[in-house]
Amino acid sequence: MNALPAESIDVIRQPINKATIRLAGDSGDGMQLAGERFTAASAIMGNEVATLSNFPAEIRAPLGTLAGVSGFQVTFGVGRVHTIADEADTLLAMNPAALRKNIPCLKKGGILIVDEDTFTADDLSKAGYAENPLNTAALKDYQLFPVPMTKITRESLKKTELLKKEKEIDRCRNFFALGLACWLYQRDLKTTLQWLDRKFSRHPEVAGANKIALQSGWNYGESTGVFPVIFVLEGAAAGREPGFYRRVTGNEAAALGLVSAAAKAGLPLYFGGYPITPASEIMQELSKLAWPDVFTFQAEDEIAAVGAAVGAAYGGALAATATSGPGFVLKTEFINLAVMVELPLVVIDVQRAGPSTGLPTKTEQSDLLAALWGRSGDSPLVVMAAQSPKDCFDVVVEAARVAVKYMTPVVVLSDNYLSTGTEIWRIPELDDLPEITISRELKGKDKFLPYERNPETLARPWVVPGTAGKGHRVGGLEKDLTGMISDDPKNHQKMTRLRAEKINNVTKEIGPLTVHGDPAGKLLLIGWGSTYGIIRQVVEKLHKTGMPVACTHLRYLHPLPEDLGDLIRRFPDVLVPENNMGQLWLKLRAEFAKEYIRNLNVVEGRPFTEREIEDAIIDRLKEK
Repeated sequence: MNALPAESIDVIRQPINKATIRLAGDSGDGMQLAGERFTAASAIMGNEVATLSNFPAEIRAPLGTLAGVSGFQVTFGVGRVHTIADEADTLLAMNPAALRKNIPCLKKGGILIVDEDTFTADDLSKAGYAENPLNTAALKDYQLFPVPMTKITRESLKKTELLKKEKEIDRCRNFFALGLACWLYQRDLKTTLQWLDRKFSRHPEVAGANKIALQSGWNYGESTGVFPVIFVLEGAAAGREPGFYRRVTGNEAAALGLVSAAAKAGLPLYFGGYPITPASEIMQELSKLAWPDVFTFQAEDEIAAVGAAVGAAYGGALAATATSGPGFVLKTEFINLAVMVELPLVVIDVQRAGPSTGLPTKTEQSDLLAALWGRSGDSPLVVMAAQSPKDCFDVVVEAARVAVKYMTPVVVLSDNYLSTGTEIWRIPELDDLPEITISRELKGKDKFLPYERNPETLARPWVVPGTAGKGHRVGGLEKDLTGMISDDPKNHQKMTRLRAEKINNVTKEIGPLTVHGDPAGKLLLIGWGSTYGIIRQVVEKLHKTGMPVACTHLRYLHPLPEDLGDLIRRFPDVLVPENNMGQLWLKLRAEFAKEYIRNLNVVEGRPFTEREIEDAIIDRLKEK
């Protein structure tokens, strides 16, 4: 099948360096899959990508309703792509509900493609339209292209083995839409055709039908003359190091990070998990690995999952668990046990909008305060945050290294945006990863004391059960250096301080902060987690126009970097954008007592837009 436009087609080839397309339809229309395949094709063609999935919280909302709309947005370009764009250049809507819910995401003058066959009286009513918007001036601000996708898909597949299954035929519409989108932006079909053969190797009739639908979408754009222009990406590509690359989501990267860290440490990996949106894919990815040293345990609940992981850490495995906000709350007691026993444990919290069940399929930086202080007693641990989907790999490897070196639980904060977001990732060599060292005993000591400390890190030795001559007790009750239970008040104060000082020593692992923009500017933005891309993109854009603005981003949220205080004091104004009500802002105000540290908050289950950050920067500089 030819994936290149015919030379005879009279169509304008418009060069661009970046574009954003949004595909939306009912949750059964396969928009996530179509978006993922468009992203994969763009990645293999050498483009940088950033994606955003948007799907309903209900397992299956009624067909054709606003509650059931699912969408996928991808920004792709030849240069650096830090984050998704505020608005789409093209919106492809599969039904009236998808149109109504997503039209605010399309820029004025943008291309709007709809499946006109779905604009029936019934579906229009479900979407809340009193009349068909395709026949009114409601969409006059956009370049509207009604396409009979359902009709053409059925016609093109009428001779296939799916002929007697109209519902099965209609499920191929997403590949017709994908083919049309690929033609519009000149994405090669070869990647998707090969994927279909692999995906449906046991059902060749399904693979064949979807391949026909895909090519039909391409052919519609190429042969009808409906569209006057196609878009061709041109310009300087973002520099990439030589190596092997792949498309990766945040959850995939986190799972690969756990496996790589265990391999680097020479330890078996034990993952105790329980399904919860949006963290479940981490356990699913690990369970696919038929490796003898990767053990994946799906427990009966969140508490059992983390309890099993703590037990595995006691037994000498690299232990991990993953969850989201509600599950993190349930895991707190066993996490606190790991703090008290001083065992290494990696806890990945893929945050979602709360409280309680909240908006389980929407993103929010909701759990920072819970990670920092959501435990009984003085129970410090290390808290890190990933800044992008591919960074989930690096942060998880770093978390494992620190957990083992300092004998502590480490919480890694991801979120819904990162977990399903996609980036191009260079696969590292195992030799390139940082060393993960394990201290089984303290050198020069004649007598084994389970809570005696390494003078550099203050970590206790990691001695597994059955080690000759090194039997010891563990548990939630306070211990002395010998491992015996102690209710001596002074010993409790001593051990509490040691546990806190041990975590403070982790600052030795934190390199100097990087500042983007104007290092001598008047306004500093401090971000953490998934706000990285949008903050950096806006700051670099405004700095190029001469605005005195800079930004830095925190990976370590406890302990904080040693140079953060000096950096804050260099700037007369500080702004902290967060997808919550101001959790990092609260910590920074408490740590540094600077009233000019201000907060900027969006709690709508979505990432910041470029305009929101830009307007806030301009307003702050004007005020100053």
